[in-house]
Amino acid sequence: MREKLTFGEKFGYSLGDLAANFIFQAMLALQLDFYTHTFGLSAAQAGTLFLVVGLGVAFLNPVMGMIADRTSTRWGKFRPWLLWTAIPFGIIGVLTFTTPGISPAAKIIYAWTTYILLRVVYTVNNVPYASLTAVMTSDPDERTSIASYRQIAANSAGFIVASLAIPMVKFFGHGDDARGYQLTMGLLSLLSVIFFIVAFFVTKERIQPDPQQKTSLTQDLADLFKNRPWIMLFLTTLFYFTAIVVRGNVMLPYFRFVARNVDLFAWFNGFGLIALLVGVACSTSVATRMGKRQLFIASMTLTGIFNILLYVIPTNATSIIIGTEVLRQFSYGLSGPIIWAMMGDVADYGEWKTGRRASGTVTAAVVFALWAGLALGGAIAGWLFAYYGFVSGSDVQTAQAQSGILLTASVYAGLAFFAAAAGMVFYPISREMNRQIADELIARRSKFSAS
Repeated sequence: MREKLTFGEKFGYSLGDLAANFIFQAMLALQLDFYTHTFGLSAAQAGTLFLVVGLGVAFLNPVMGMIADRTSTRWGKFRPWLLWTAIPFGIIGVLTFTTPGISPAAKIIYAWTTYILLRVVYTVNNVPYASLTAVMTSDPDERTSIASYRQIAANSAGFIVASLAIPMVKFFGHGDDARGYQLTMGLLSLLSVIFFIVAFFVTKERIQPDPQQKTSLTQDLADLFKNRPWIMLFLTTLFYFTAIVVRGNVMLPYFRFVARNVDLFAWFNGFGLIALLVGVACSTSVATRMGKRQLFIASMTLTGIFNILLYVIPTNATSIIIGTEVLRQFSYGLSGPIIWAMMGDVADYGEWKTGRRASGTVTAAVVFALWAGLALGGAIAGWLFAYYGFVSGSDVQTAQAQSGILLTASVYAGLAFFAAAAGMVFYPISREMNRQIADELIARRSKFSAS
C-alpha cells in the first residue's frame, strides 16, 4: 500500500527546508558580496575559500549518509539528526556572517574556520533531512508532492533572504554593514533552530530496509556505481548547482556595478521569486502528466535561454529585466522539486536491482554533487571576477570588470543550465518504470514484514 501523507506532516517537514535555506540562500546570494564588500577578503581569496572548503567538505556527504543509514534510535535513522544539529546550526550560521575586529591575516583564518564549520554542520543536518523524503512514503507521486512542499519552503526562504536581507542589514546596521549582517543572520538563525525542532516532531519514518539486510560500506559503494540513474542524477545535480551559484553570487554585483541600481536587487528578486514559487506549485501536477525527466529537461532548457537573454537587455530597461527574470524563475521553479524526488526514486531503483536499500548513502552521494556544484560555482564566480579585473571593496569597477560581471550573470550561467538539461537526457527512469518499481517493492516489503 502506498502511503498518503497529511498536509500537516508535509508542511511540518518542509519547515526543515525553510530553516536550512535561511543559511543556504544567504550563501548563494550574499556570501560573495559579504566577503568582498564587508568582511574584507579579495574576490580571489573568496573564490579559493569556496572551492577548497566546498570540495573538501563535499566528501563528508557520503560518509554522513553511511552514518545515517546505520543510526538506530526509537525516532528512526534520519529524524534525530534534525534535533541534534539544530542549535549548533544556528550558532555557526551567525558566526559565519560576523566580521571580527582583528588583523587581516587573522580574519582569513576566522573566515576559513567558520566557513568550514558551517559547511560541516550543514552536511550533518541536511543529508539525514533530505534522506527522509525516501522513507516517509513509497508513493512516487507523494514524494514529488513532498518535494514540492520542500521547494516552496526553500524558495520562500530565498524570497526572504533575497528581498529582505539587504534592507534588514541596512536597518539593523544603521550604516554599519558588519553589524547589520550579524543581527540579520542572528534573527534568521534563531528561526532555523525553531523550525528544525518542529520538523523533527511532525515527521515519521515508514520505510525500513529488510531486517535481514547486512550492512557493508564496500557493498553500498559498489551498488552505487552500478546504479546508472544515480550516476546521471549525480552529474545533473553537479551542473544544476554550479549554474545556480554562478548566477546567484553575481546578481548583487550586477545591480551594484552594471545596472548601477542596488535598490532594484530586492524588486528583481521579489518578483522573480514569486514566479518561482508559482512554478514550484505547478511542478507536481505537470510532472504527473509529463514525467519528472521530461519536465526537468524542458525546465532547464527554458531557464538557460532566459538566463542568456540578460546579456542583450539594456541595463536601463528595468521592466524587461524584471519580466525576463519572472519567466526565467517560473521555468526554473518547475524543476525545483524534481531532483529531491528523484533521490528516493534512485534509492528504490537500487533496492529493486540489488535487494539492498541505502537511502542515506544514495541521497548523500547526490548531495555530494550538490556541494561540489556549490564549490565549483562559487569558485568560478570568484575567479571570473578576478580574471576580468574586479577590485574588492571598490565602489567603481572598470568597463572590463563590468563586462565580466554581465557575461557571468548571463551567458556563463546559462550554459551551465544547458549542461544540466543534457545530463538528464541520459537518466533512464521513466514515469512508467518508476511506478513499476514502486509496486514491486511494496510487494517485496509486505513479505518480509509478514515474516
